[in-house]
Amino acid sequence: MKTYFASLFLLVFSILALGQSPSHNLWHNLLQKHVNQNGKVSYAGFKKDVKDLENYLQLLSQETPQKGWTVDNKMAYWINAYNAFTIKLIVENYPVGSIKDISQPWGQKFIRLGSDSYSLEEIEHKILRPMNDPRIHFAINCASESCPNLQNFAFEGKNIDQQLDRATTAFLLDPSKNKLNQREVALSKIFKWYKEDFNTSGGVLKFIQSYTTVRFSKNTSVKYLPYDWSLNE
Repeated sequence: MKTYFASLFLLVFSILALGQSPSHNLWHNLLQKHVNQNGKVSYAGFKKDVKDLENYLQLLSQETPQKGWTVDNKMAYWINAYNAFTIKLIVENYPVGSIKDISQPWGQKFIRLGSDSYSLEEIEHKILRPMNDPRIHFAINCASESCPNLQNFAFEGKNIDQQLDRATTAFLLDPSKNKLNQREVALSKIFKWYKEDFNTSGGVLKFIQSYTTVRFSKNTSVKYLPYDWSLNE
């Protein structure tokens, strides 16, 4: 009987464990240390703490998303993975003036998670975008000045909705990224490149409208700002 209950306990524990996502505390601490409130990143600082970064990436590799995870936990995992591996890519090539100075920065499969290998573009286009939440575009960071700022906190499934809203609002209201007024908006090219992702929200302007007090009309004209790919440090 004792053996039966012990086996039952292990089975239940195993099932529950499948629903657990890894702790992102190590990543959070690194972000707090090396990313300031304006989204500027100390890549030199990350390079000094590369062991902690590698430990976090190893944790992600050991605890990959499982069927029992919530959608929110999966989204937090993949956003953090994208951002952390982008930092790894820059650190391994640092000093560098731009991520575009690195050969195939988004296409190379340097990301090892479990038994699978990924590229940054695969995580973005094949995993995150199909989750159908356009706010992910403002949570992932491409290490460039015109990108949405790298947040100085780790994303967590338990409060990811508020975190995504926070990142989206910060990006939209940053005049260096977007310029909003009733007659004309000058937007980040992110809205041009991923225009279709905002269709479920009624289109780009309707999406933006929910994050600002500026009132757009059918006569509001749209143009796009130049994209600065220089390193965000």
